[in-house]
Amino acid sequence: MKAFSALFRTELKLSLRGMDMFIFAICMPVVVLIILGTVFGNRPAFNGANYTFLEQSFGAVATIAICAGGVMGLPLVVSDYRHKKILKRFKVTPTSPTLILAVQVVIYALYSIISLILVYETATVFFGYQLHGSCFSFLGAYLLVMISMFSIGLLVGGIAPNIKIASVLASVLYFPMLIFSGATLPYEVMPVALQKVADLLPLTQGIKLLKATSLGLPINSVLLSAVVMIMLAIICTGISIHFFKWE
Repeated sequence: MKAFSALFRTELKLSLRGMDMFIFAICMPVVVLIILGTVFGNRPAFNGANYTFLEQSFGAVATIAICAGGVMGLPLVVSDYRHKKILKRFKVTPTSPTLILAVQVVIYALYSIISLILVYETATVFFGYQLHGSCFSFLGAYLLVMISMFSIGLLVGGIAPNIKIASVLASVLYFPMLIFSGATLPYEVMPVALQKVADLLPLTQGIKLLKATSLGLPINSVLLSAVVMIMLAIICTGISIHFFKWE
């Protein structure tokens, strides 16, 4: 536990020094929420809806930090540490190299949780946001989406032969999901053809799950999304463990 705490403090300082996650995981979700709240206000999500457009978009905006940390940040750090032989050095010490991976997962999970709290407080204070669904159901769905996205990051970082390829793969996954899954550009305002393409993205299914739990909609309506998130986490984690390259 002492080794974990010491490594956690060191890695967190290095992460904050880089400022990337502070900008994309902490600041960006709040900015996107403010823009959506300003543009759409408390306008009903659609004619006859008993919830607003902002309430419908809350779950989507909350995933921006998860996407930034799990799909972009995590694979690049893992690949970089392999390239610098840091993972290899950990293998010859009494401390397991798995420890540094656990520390990175906890750090990016911390960014996601802080972002969620800030987005919630901003939505509540400035736009009168209310969570219609169960708080526990929403947090459970949020945790599931986080695990699924992080499993993708570990898979990319674990099997990419070098940091350049890891960067390309992470970018190919990150930017389409950030833009077209509904995290920044609302899914509901997309053309039907673009929505069909967006449905193929893993994060889109996660956002559908978060919307349903935040709005208190029947879970049966997003049962497929929940199954996709679970299967994605199992498959990516399994492949990552089996093929992970320490050096």
